[in-house]
Amino acid sequence: MRAVRRADIPNIISLLRAALVPPFLWLLLEERYGAALALFAVAGVSDALDGYLAKRYNWRTRLGSILDPLADKLLLVCAYLALGWLGQLPVWLVGIVVARDAVIVGGALAYHFKIRRFEASPSWLSKINTVAQILLIIVVLLAQGVLPLAGSVAGALMYTVLITTVLSGLGYVWTWGRRALRDRSKT
Repeated sequence: MRAVRRADIPNIISLLRAALVPPFLWLLLEERYGAALALFAVAGVSDALDGYLAKRYNWRTRLGSILDPLADKLLLVCAYLALGWLGQLPVWLVGIVVARDAVIVGGALAYHFKIRRFEASPSWLSKINTVAQILLIIVVLLAQGVLPLAGSVAGALMYTVLITTVLSGLGYVWTWGRRALRDRSKT
């Protein structure tokens, strides 16, 4: 077994962020929204930290390019599923968010195994969608007693998440579908 190198630190942080998902879910399902929000904030800080370290010190790895977005998606999808289960988010929105991610992951795996190695590259619209999804989680958690006025903002954010989820999902299908057809014809 090899020793941990400094370049492994971002990957370790991503793994720790993924390890925060079960306690975060437990807090949500116990309706301890303030504590869940605090843990969600810790996860957000860890995401910023591992990204900063990877870029600043050029500690980028193939493993990190998979672990970081995987940890992020795991946290977001689980948060949406739990908040939907608790009735804090509409089921239709949770379904659309989860379906988009399933289509993207399924498409990425199909491209990787049938055509060639998949290199993840989030679109600008996907980044906006991620920010909107995060903000909606924060606002919903704040609205549960921490800051009740936040509930009025949640409605607008739900439609922002809906629009950016659908558009970014269609964008991925269009871009990677065309790329797959082009790359498939070359082989």
